[in-house]
Amino acid sequence: MDASHVRATIADVLAGIAPEVEFSSLDPTAPLRDQIDLDSVDFLNVIVGLHERLKVDIPESDYARLISLDDLVVYLAAKKPA
Repeated sequence: MDASHVRATIADVLAGIAPEVEFSSLDPTAPLRDQIDLDSVDFLNVIVGLHERLKVDIPESDYARLISLDDLVVYLAAKKPA
């Protein structure tokens, strides 16, 4: 999967959950939840939104690996659609 497509999809999903966040101002290496104050339910909604939009399985056991924006992009870009 193309990293730029993944990044754009993440931006769209985040805009639906936290519309006040300026995606371009996010530090791609910093913890995403801290930057935009996502609680556990919001984070789960991000994961579900990415699963639905990108058609990839994201097992709960992998959630701890998905800390920063860069982590999400690398992880999702390496996945094959289900």
